Amino acid sequence: MDGELVPWEQAKIHISTNALHYGSAVFEGIRGYYHEGEIYVFKLREHIRRLIDSARIVMLRNRYTERELVDATILTLRENRYSTNVYIRPIIYAGENVMTLDIAEVPVRAAILTFPLDKFFKKFGLRVGVSSWRRLPDTSMPPRAKAAANYLNSMLATREARMAGFDEAILLDQSGFVSEGPGENIFLVKDGVLSTPPASSAILEGITRGTVMTLARDLGYQVVERQISRVELYTADELFFTGTAVEIQPIIEVDGRAVGDGQPGPVTRRIYDLYQRVVRGQEHRYRSWLTPVYGR
Repeated sequence: MDGELVPWEQAKIHISTNALHYGSAVFEGIRGYYHEGEIYVFKLREHIRRLIDSARIVMLRNRYTERELVDATILTLRENRYSTNVYIRPIIYAGENVMTLDIAEVPVRAAILTFPLDKFFKKFGLRVGVSSWRRLPDTSMPPRAKAAANYLNSMLATREARMAGFDEAILLDQSGFVSEGPGENIFLVKDGVLSTPPASSAILEGITRGTVMTLARDLGYQVVERQISRVELYTADELFFTGTAVEIQPIIEVDGRAVGDGQPGPVTRRIYDLYQRVVRGQEHRYRSWLTPVYGR
């Protein structure tokens, strides 16, 4: 927290913290994968760059460099001596002073928390429903910033989905095209072609999304960014979510309609299997995407 290692139980903030009241924070989700005595942090620098960019978009005065935040992340992981898969949550937020909407006058804080995490969803294959809530348009909020305030939109969609008996939600953009999940990007597979919504559909341009686009192309698949209609979800051969927390998660049902044969499809499985090898350092051509924690 603000440049110092702090025990978990002492990592506290003041009740007047502006971010608590107004959502004035930006954050990242990053994963580290444990394999043969080493933890490999996946695309650490890309995540930290997006964190810094998010702070710039919402005008939070971040005072830390990319190098400092990368080094602090590695230090925190080393000090915790993990021998498990881990999740990393750096956050930059407006500090003490509840009584203002002008964060230019508020101290800006930063923290990095880490904890063990294996699978976000306990199942492989989700039943989802299209939400009645629409994704925030970039004329109201900046979806390209991973900002805390944006996630109230996601929380509403998630709660609605769970109350309806679904595992997860899909949100449409303001024009009625498919946008993304509450915390995931989405891919559609039809006749061997992968399609994913463009930035103009109010998505967060996910780092895992970009990774999957690269891996799919390297496997010989055509990948296109385009607007996707809701009805296309019902006739897709395969659908899957991507995201740091969920990794690659098949969608097997949408609004009560089975996707394909109702099982994770072959394209999804092939990309998933490659991704799992990549993040553990088992694919040499992608090793530059990994930052080792213990230096092996």
